[in-house]
Amino acid sequence: MATDGYLLDPEGEYLAADQVPRWSDRRAELMLGALVVAVVGLLVAMIVFVFIRGWPSFQHNGLAWFTAGGSVDNQLQAIFQSGETPGAAPVYTLHAWPLLWSTMLITGLAVAIAFVTLALRLGLHRRVRTEWMRNILQPVVRLLASVPSVVYGLIGVLVLVPFVNTNLITESSKASVDHIISLTGYGVGTAVVILTVMIAPLMVSIFCDGLNAVRKSWLEGSLASGVNRWRTFWKIAVRTARPALVAGTVIATARAIGEAIMLAMVSGGVGFSPNPLDGAIFFVEPSRPLAPTIIANIDGLASAPSKATLFAIASVLLVSAAMLSFAGWAARQSMKKYTAHV
Repeated sequence: MATDGYLLDPEGEYLAADQVPRWSDRRAELMLGALVVAVVGLLVAMIVFVFIRGWPSFQHNGLAWFTAGGSVDNQLQAIFQSGETPGAAPVYTLHAWPLLWSTMLITGLAVAIAFVTLALRLGLHRRVRTEWMRNILQPVVRLLASVPSVVYGLIGVLVLVPFVNTNLITESSKASVDHIISLTGYGVGTAVVILTVMIAPLMVSIFCDGLNAVRKSWLEGSLASGVNRWRTFWKIAVRTARPALVAGTVIATARAIGEAIMLAMVSGGVGFSPNPLDGAIFFVEPSRPLAPTIIANIDGLASAPSKATLFAIASVLLVSAAMLSFAGWAARQSMKKYTAHV
């Protein structure tokens, strides 16, 4: 405690100059600032390092890197073999659109479906009034958010994939696309379902914390003024908690984009672009996002062209996560003026 420039101990006695704590608030602030700068610098250095290593792939392909053209798997194989063959010219040609499309498709569907759980969480926030039920539900949700992804992948391989292959894929469906791709139960739908189960608890947990942080006096004041409970909840609680809703969605999306192990196990492992025009078959067509592609071709690090290609894929993932985080930050900043005046 400070009085007229002096410090007091807990008993109210003045401290001598040599008894003043050495760690002042100013020093703590400087240390935290240095830590923030170090973390930001590490992130920037990581992005620069990965981008430089992947630059040969971008330099050779240009914008064609993000377009479609031929089989991605054949291109990756040719890139690897060019680095393993003595005297052969390095090959960098890659058209990564199937990998990009698979990443956007699986991540987008999973996040959209998981966001629907917000409605369930909002309902629980108002309807689950028994304390013991909340004490059980919240730890269970947090536990689901911390389950390792390989466990989800194993459950998908042993349970969901056989179910889809047996009950949702007919012989006529297999025959209709047999000349293009094989339907085995590993595919977009399986990946989306398991990824949704993985990220939904994370989103719900953050949404819950945001809603619980809303001041009760604001809600009570609205109710006292005659506004009904549902309108109070949506106009006061949800509107105030919007930064937490954005943060939860951004964090869940970033995890979904970077998920590799589980998707490598259940997505199908094929560089193929599922076509929505195929109808219901679209949801059972195999695919492979960007992150699992790195795992599937990790042996290619021994080949210089393949190594550059994998670093190029990693740089796309890093930049995507960075842009997503910046967009989430910008969205939260724009919501502060509404939150402050609720």
